Amino acid sequence: MSQPRMLSDKWTAVVLYGLSKGPVRHGELIDLIGGISRKMLTQTLRRLQAHGLIRRHAYAEVPPRVEYELTPLGATLIDPIHMLTKWARANGDAVLDALDALDADPEPVAHSD
Repeated sequence: MSQPRMLSDKWTAVVLYGLSKGPVRHGELIDLIGGISRKMLTQTLRRLQAHGLIRRHAYAEVPPRVEYELTPLGATLIDPIHMLTKWARANGDAVLDALDALDADPEPVAHSD
């Protein structure tokens, strides 16, 4: 998966943000994120790890314990994710209004330039 496409994945930003406060276990991420299946979280974590954005640390303990954390590269994405979240909160209603307007009048409007 190419870098731009990987970053636009539905769960990528949510998982990265979930790891922004420090190391987290798989089950804790499930609870923190909500709405993501274990399988999807595992796939997302593996993809982020392959891209060098997170690190997986397996502890030699019984029972086994695995934690995930951001790498320095992954941490560089937290500010942009926060900015996008802030933008979405500020402009979400306007986007929904535009979608409602499109649903009400699906014919494209010709613009003369």
